[in-house]
Amino acid sequence: MFNNLNNFPSRPRLLSPSSLAYIGDSVFEVFIRTFLLEKGGKPNRLHQEAIKYVNATAQANLLEELRPELTKEEAVIVRRGRNTKTNSPSNVDQATYQYSTAFEALIGYLYLAGEEERLLELFAKIKELLHADRD
Repeated sequence: MFNNLNNFPSRPRLLSPSSLAYIGDSVFEVFIRTFLLEKGGKPNRLHQEAIKYVNATAQANLLEELRPELTKEEAVIVRRGRNTKTNSPSNVDQATYQYSTAFEALIGYLYLAGEEERLLELFAKIKELLHADRD
């Protein structure tokens, strides 16, 4: 998916959860936009659809669905992401925002660690969940 776009495979665990979430947010946004583009539609409509999935509540819900399938190492990254100090926006409660940050940190970690196969596995599961949600 993102062959050789980063130089972090040796050190993503050294990055702060906020840094992992920062890149994870972008990677997830690209995934969602690609997923929606496959379905077709006009850009404005696609953007409105993307907003439904790239938000704190949706990401926290996805993490909850994925949690049973996470490895121990991934669970550690999620815990670090959840426990990081963040200022949540006024439109979402603190707990939801923490879990959203944890989700983004996980995606960012897998991307920066070069765990493309695992990232694609999780994205496949997310696609299943999104297809079920759209039906």
